[in-house]
Amino acid sequence: MQEQMIEQGIMDYKEGVSKFAKHMPDVVNHYHAFTDACFQDGVIAKKTKHLIGMSLGIQSGDEYCIIYHTKNAVDCGASEQEVMEAASVCAAFGGGYAMSQVVTLLQDTMATVQKVH
Repeated sequence: MQEQMIEQGIMDYKEGVSKFAKHMPDVVNHYHAFTDACFQDGVIAKKTKHLIGMSLGIQSGDEYCIIYHTKNAVDCGASEQEVMEAASVCAAFGGGYAMSQVVTLLQDTMATVQKVH
């Protein structure tokens, strides 16, 4: 996976949100305020929250969340080992479906994110 693919995925999501916001601005504004508040440092560190988000993305098959939260976890200082351990816990719960996301998209995303860091 190339860095461009990660950036393109994030841009695709942002463009989609912008289009949606033209129809539902209050929903988008409240959603962003809610998610921004959820991912702030608190008793649980922001890095850990992104690792949780990444795992939930794996479990639900949401490729945009896998990419976004993996990148943000690393940006917050998560090591490759931390990412893989969180992904392993998810795979333990999600079985083959989650494991297929871990051994493909997640590992590709990590390889690309690490090149930037």
